[in-house]
Amino acid sequence: MSGRPWREYTWSSMAEADRERILARSNGKVFDPELLRSVGEILEDVRANGDAACSRALARFDGCDVPPERLRVSEGEIAAAPAQVPAPVRDAILYGIESLRRFHTRQTREREWREEIRPGLVVGEKLTPVTRAAIFVPSGKASYPSVMMQLGTPAVVAGVPEIAVIVPPAPGGAGEVDPAVLFAAWELGITEIHRANGPAGIAAAAFGTESVRPVRMVVGPGSPAVTAAQLLVQTHGVVTNMLLGPSESLVIADDGADPEFIASDILNEAEHGPDSASLLVTPSRALVDALVAIVERRLAELPEPRRSYARSSLTGYGGVILVDDLTQAAEVANAHAPEHMVVDVRDPDALLPLLVNAGEILVGPWTPISAGNFAAGVPAALPTGGFAKVSSAITAQTFLKATSIARASREALADMAQCVLPLCDHEGFPGHAASFRARGVGE
Repeated sequence: MSGRPWREYTWSSMAEADRERILARSNGKVFDPELLRSVGEILEDVRANGDAACSRALARFDGCDVPPERLRVSEGEIAAAPAQVPAPVRDAILYGIESLRRFHTRQTREREWREEIRPGLVVGEKLTPVTRAAIFVPSGKASYPSVMMQLGTPAVVAGVPEIAVIVPPAPGGAGEVDPAVLFAAWELGITEIHRANGPAGIAAAAFGTESVRPVRMVVGPGSPAVTAAQLLVQTHGVVTNMLLGPSESLVIADDGADPEFIASDILNEAEHGPDSASLLVTPSRALVDALVAIVERRLAELPEPRRSYARSSLTGYGGVILVDDLTQAAEVANAHAPEHMVVDVRDPDALLPLLVNAGEILVGPWTPISAGNFAAGVPAALPTGGFAKVSSAITAQTFLKATSIARASREALADMAQCVLPLCDHEGFPGHAASFRARGVGE
């Protein structure tokens, strides 16, 4: 509809091409063959030439002069960081880390269990942390100490012994890293920090260089190029999360929602960048009409480039979708599977059982996305691009691996013979059956 700061659709009559674009977001950029090819060249350069390639990538893509011997952030720089961070920012980081510690500690409270599932047969599981992991903390459009908190805290709570941080330095400088990021790492006890361009840094962590020992897991959000790098290193046996790409949100609201609140909610993720997706899904035409002037006013109050980012988001992969009712709103939300979902309706408890695909669900007028991003303790490193249909946030569980355990008595082994021996014979594994018969079972 003309004169509105967003694209507007009606779900029941929405053109298929519009549905596909909204649901796909910017995923096509991540899987673009040319991007994958160019990122692949960076990865191969780092694999072949190590730290020298990382320095070249910083000079080429970020305009930074960082020789190989300065790629690792020194202990002195980390120790000096707290004094360089304003007190309110330090306090905010401490608040956020404490909330996150409580969430992740509660989530992983049970690390080991046992249960007798048949007479004499005890099974169980124990969770142990991965030995070494890398976390990628992006920068570029902004610096993100909150990402350092969101990724570092669950890794520490999980008990990962070795945590390497990859962070791009400020563009155009001599390798400066935001002291707030360093302070968050310092507070978490993380001291291995490497400055590197995004894709080159992912490669350094995956393959190892003179200054970076390789890892088997690397996680963290970033640009399409960073996400592409994470996709590519999976072919070399490195575990990554799918996908942590451009920010996105979906707000479900009805006519009981405060338009001022909703306007702020739909602009929250829209200001991240032109690839971001910010959607309002509502059955209320009255709410949509009330938002026009408010969103225009709030857009005018944003500084550049945030204002342009937000406008691009609302007219690109975002906008307003009108639905028949809240049941259809849940259908749209589940099809989209957003990173962040806000539910601001009169009876959220009736709607929540219908919502099954989302990185997080923030319920009610007093739980905006920014609360989840910084202070509430819930994970904010969330799957994007519809991958909330099949994957979850980065949590302490991300850094834990499960080992199953079983212990059987002779009587339990004899009981299992009725299952094991027929299947061994059917599948053609006489050696498997022999492990039972050697114990005098199944003769």
